[in-house]
Amino acid sequence: MAFTLADLVALLDLAADGPDRFLGLSPDLGRGRIFGGLVIAQALVAMGRTSAARPVHSLHGYFMLPGDPAAPIAYGVERMRDGGSFSTRRCVAHQHGRPIFAMSASFHAAEPDALDHAIDAPDVPPPEALPSAADIAAGRAGALPPAVRAYFGRDASVELRPVDLGRFSAKPPLARPPRQAIWMRATAPLPDDPALHAAVLAYMSDLTLLDTALVSHGRSVFDPDVQAASLDHALWFHRPLRVDDWLLYAEDSPSASGSLGFARGSVFDRAGRLVASVAQEGLIRLRRPQDATSAETA
Repeated sequence: MAFTLADLVALLDLAADGPDRFLGLSPDLGRGRIFGGLVIAQALVAMGRTSAARPVHSLHGYFMLPGDPAAPIAYGVERMRDGGSFSTRRCVAHQHGRPIFAMSASFHAAEPDALDHAIDAPDVPPPEALPSAADIAAGRAGALPPAVRAYFGRDASVELRPVDLGRFSAKPPLARPPRQAIWMRATAPLPDDPALHAAVLAYMSDLTLLDTALVSHGRSVFDPDVQAASLDHALWFHRPLRVDDWLLYAEDSPSASGSLGFARGSVFDRAGRLVASVAQEGLIRLRRPQDATSAETA
């Protein structure tokens, strides 16, 4: 059964478990572990519940252990500071008595009439000119590997339309400049709740970013000999946004070394406004034929 937007919204409505304590659940999508973007989004929701309605402007998180989709996630929030304009929170997610994720976030009261500038969005085809998720899943977007088709059709809560699908099917694999661009959006209208839109963007921001660190090596996270896992994640919210309209995720990877790939992303709305920035480092290890190690034990 596909994971729908209604499922995602329900999972972001955390249950209270005491003062500044919350419980979250995760679907089992066959990965054997919880998707990191969901943990980021749920931790953000937990901290937002304590921030006196101030919108989030940045978050920084670290993944420590893979999450177990069969067990609830306990989120504990620490109120670090409440100032005149900023509130700072820290959240640690636990399962089976061990921390699996820790994140800090800062919330900022709106300040209108401030200095304002932003970079321009890259010139790419509009989403309507690109294959849809249904096209990709059904094999109507070219000879893509089965793992690629399955990935873009599995999560029905969001739609992803890569600008360059050819990198997944090139034979032999082609090394390209370390960048890619993906249009993304929630698959149905959402309520006018800025905190919900921020949480869904946090979820989406982890879907494709680390893969950018493999582009210049002619590889992807779908290759069976690539072990990939997010290690940390940072997200800055610059301007109001809606995730139920198309957003352009322009990604690049300045560096990869020592089995660590670093990637950045700029998120633009349909009007070309920069609404968010993302950075992430992750494990991108090439498996040896005899290596049985998995990302879960990294």
